[in-house]
Amino acid sequence: MTFLDPKAIIAPEKLKDYLLVLLFKDDKSQYLAKGGYTQDNWLQLEQDLREHILTLEATPTNKTIHGQKYEIIGNLRGINNKILSVKTIWIVTANETKFVTLFPYFGG
Repeated sequence: MTFLDPKAIIAPEKLKDYLLVLLFKDDKSQYLAKGGYTQDNWLQLEQDLREHILTLEATPTNKTIHGQKYEIIGNLRGINNKILSVKTIWIVTANETKFVTLFPYFGG
């Protein structure tokens, strides 16, 4: 079983300036809004990623020149108690573990 570093780097701009911003392509903000997440409470999203997702088992996916990628599939309990199923991607380098992105997860 593989668990990632609980102190993984989750860049604030990745949350508040990407995931929680309405995008023309590959938008995730509307899905996260179903759980009550907005740019104004991005810190709660970070905390929930650490508490609800980063504590789960990680599955290795592909190895790149930048490091080994992992996915963690789990549920976020949103601010409004709504459950959001997500697939998160992380990368582990020789020095650190970083959050890469998140996708809605509908199984399979």
